[in-house]
Amino acid sequence: MSAGNAVAPLLVAGALPAFALARPLGALALGEDQARALGSRVRRVRVLSVVAITLLCGGATAVCGPIGFIGLMTPHAARDFCGPDPRWMFPFAPYAPVLMLVPDMIGRVVMPPPEIEVGTVTAFLGGLLFIHLVRQRKVAQL
Repeated sequence: MSAGNAVAPLLVAGALPAFALARPLGALALGEDQARALGSRVRRVRVLSVVAITLLCGGATAVCGPIGFIGLMTPHAARDFCGPDPRWMFPFAPYAPVLMLVPDMIGRVVMPPPEIEVGTVTAFLGGLLFIHLVRQRKVAQL
């Protein structure tokens, strides 16, 4: 059984709530009060979106490995530089290869003869970055 076949149920289980939450998340982007006024259950939307995100990111990382995780992390990092407008995020597309060079160099410098695999360093640094992003944006209040 290939990794894609084993992870497919998780990806489907994450995609279904993600598609169903498209409209409530759009309302939530306007603010909590506006979302409530439009009939969204804010707490329910947040919890379900965390579940969907966890399933989708976990499935994508399981199929592609921690190096593919850079593709998931790059838009969030670019958003800090240029704001939420996708037109301004497009020039940051080459940012992902640059983000791969840093863990590769760290892995080669920290343990020169046997070298630490780039996937290990990437997973460690990516986890630290996402913890920082969650704390900075106060998403942990769920």
